[in-house]
Amino acid sequence: MRPTAPSRTCVRRTRPLLAALLWIALGLGCNAPHHGPHDATAHHSFANVEQWTKVFDDPTRDAWQKPTELVAALPITPGMAVADLGAGTGYFSRYLSNAVGARGTVFAVDPEPNLVAHLRERAEHEHTVNVVPVLASLDNPRLPNGGVDLVLIVDTFHHIDDRLNYFRRLQRVLKPDGRVAVVDFKKEPLPVGPPPEHKLARDQVVDELQTAGYRLTAEPAILPYQYVLVFQVAQ
Repeated sequence: MRPTAPSRTCVRRTRPLLAALLWIALGLGCNAPHHGPHDATAHHSFANVEQWTKVFDDPTRDAWQKPTELVAALPITPGMAVADLGAGTGYFSRYLSNAVGARGTVFAVDPEPNLVAHLRERAEHEHTVNVVPVLASLDNPRLPNGGVDLVLIVDTFHHIDDRLNYFRRLQRVLKPDGRVAVVDFKKEPLPVGPPPEHKLARDQVVDELQTAGYRLTAEPAILPYQYVLVFQVAQ
C-alpha cells in the first residue's frame, strides 16, 4: 500500500535475497540524509519494477500483513472511493477492489512512473476495472478534491517529506467524514521491517497527525508487527 505520495516500502521474511533488497529499500545504503523531524527517514528509487515485485508481492508477506483482515477492520464498504497512497506494485489492489465493489473506486497512487504503468497492467490482468492508477507528485497525491472516503497508507508514512504540510494539504481530498489510515512498523526490534532508527513510533505519528489537524478515531490491534491508526479531520 505505498508517500503519499512519496514512495513506499515493505518488508519480507527471511529469504536472503529478499532481505538484502529490503535493507536497500529501507535506505540503509542511500545517500539522501534525514533532514528534520517531519521528513522521511529513508529515500530510495523504486523504478526497478521487477525487483520490487519480488519484494512487495512475496507470498510470505500475507502471514504478517494480513491484508484481508486489515481491509475488513477499517472498514470499507461497497461504493466507497479509497486511495492506496504509495501503492507500489499493487499488493493491496485486489483486496481494496473487492471491498469497494463495482460501484466503488480504488485510486492506486504512486509517484514512480514505472510502478504506475505496472499498476495499470496489473489492473488489466486482474480485471479490477475499478482500480485507477494515479501518477502522484512527491508533495501532492493528485486526488480529486472532496472525493475520497479513505486514504490508506501502508508501510509508507516514514517515506514522506514535510509530513505536517503534506497532511494538511491532504485534508482537501477527503469527503466530510473521510478517514486516513496509517499502517507502519512498531519502533522496536522485530523479525521483519527496518531497524528501529528508521521507524517512526506510534506516538510520533499520532502527534504529527494531530498537529496537522486530525484526531485519532480508531486503533484496531490486528497486526503483529505494525500499528494501525485511523484519523479524521478534527472539527
